[in-house]
Amino acid sequence: MPEIDHAGSWALARLQDGTGRVFPALVSRDRVLDLSDRDELGRPDGTAPLLDGWDDVLPVLRALAAGTDGWAPLAGLTLLSPVTPRQVFQAGANYRTHVLDLVVAHHDGADGRTPEQVRADAAAHMDERLALPPFVFQGLPSAICGAHDDVVLPRGGTQPDWELELAAVIGRRARRVPVDEALDVVAGWTIVNDLTLRDKLFRKDSAALGADWLAGKNSPTFLPTGPVLVPREALPDPGDLRITLRLNGAVMQDESTKDMVHDVARIVSWCSEVATLEPGDLVLTGSPAGNGLAHGRLLRAGDVMDSTITGLGAQANRCVDER
Repeated sequence: MPEIDHAGSWALARLQDGTGRVFPALVSRDRVLDLSDRDELGRPDGTAPLLDGWDDVLPVLRALAAGTDGWAPLAGLTLLSPVTPRQVFQAGANYRTHVLDLVVAHHDGADGRTPEQVRADAAAHMDERLALPPFVFQGLPSAICGAHDDVVLPRGGTQPDWELELAAVIGRRARRVPVDEALDVVAGWTIVNDLTLRDKLFRKDSAALGADWLAGKNSPTFLPTGPVLVPREALPDPGDLRITLRLNGAVMQDESTKDMVHDVARIVSWCSEVATLEPGDLVLTGSPAGNGLAHGRLLRAGDVMDSTITGLGAQANRCVDER
């Protein structure tokens, strides 16, 4: 990746050089500034220490980004996930069109309803959901990989699917944050592809227990994250960002965050009602329409997913078979 198309004048990254050394850095398009030797930042070995003190760190990062000394080319370095979160919160069924498509795709016709009736009933239910809290589950940080890493399709899985999402990165410890203050605890934004094994989500041996999120969501490499963390000040309003995923060059997802049922502030606020948010945590905000199940085309070894969100750079992930 010779250059990153990010909003603002700088973004935050975790990089690896040719010797295997991992270090935090500022990125400005095609240039990087190593932060690991900066005394004013405490010589951080990653981005986690920076996020732990984000309110104090942010002015220092701004000043460093404005300088000209110490910058080097991005070319030749490997982009890792920009964050190493303690917790991953994943909003589900949060894009109106996506939910309607999935409900119709899963309907087997046994109740006698037509696809049009199923869609109309689901639309009415989506309107009711506005009065209810967002639906959020948790994922494992061990599923995270980099924005250009291979995605490993696990043996035993038959329906691997993509779900490109906007993710908020938390920058302040937070508990019970009101909706109108929720974005204040967000350090910035990144891209996450929240992959799913559709065939593992609902177990036939225990249907009454609901979705099996562990098996369906948490295979290694099933959370490509990055390439960078773009600070919230560079994109203060996430309400109309374009989310686009191409599979082997063909557009599969292409939707605005305007189609969200619950906006980002509502999701962050709700997560803080249930749990304590920690700096560096990821809050995923749901995926728009255009998943593989709706297209009738799921992931296979050799596929390449190219993904972008406005102002946040791009991902490119090749699928490989675990076997």
